[in-house]
Amino acid sequence: MNRRVPIAAMLLACASLAACASAPEPQTPLRGTMKPYVVKGVRYVPRADPRYKEVGMASWYGPQHQGRRTADGEVFDMNRPSAAHKTLPLPSIVEVKNLGNGRTIKVRVNDRGPFVDGRIIDLSKAAAEQLGFLSEGLAKVRVRYVGPAS
Repeated sequence: MNRRVPIAAMLLACASLAACASAPEPQTPLRGTMKPYVVKGVRYVPRADPRYKEVGMASWYGPQHQGRRTADGEVFDMNRPSAAHKTLPLPSIVEVKNLGNGRTIKVRVNDRGPFVDGRIIDLSKAAAEQLGFLSEGLAKVRVRYVGPAS
């Protein structure tokens, strides 16, 4: 009987601690476009940021990607305004302002990129045309997150 009391006390203590333990938080599965990824040795972590606003360089892409699938599975059409961003949710809408000429456009972000140092967004040929920097290839822009796209 002497040995049973400490064992019973220990079992009771373990049961009490187990009852106090909180259940793990349910994990929401990440959509494929929201999973962290690595390009050229750099790790990118996509995330929603309702206050995202950034100033930097924009570039554009077109013929070499025409008809290919974007990161969110859409077919890329360089003749429609769209964009690539490294970490914003896909698809989403951003407002891009060309700081050189004041032109502004809202575009659908449906791809990942640009993976060139110093660039914050890659626009389709149509978007670059509307912002007035197609022939230059690059423009200083302000990018502001508007919200998720349907």
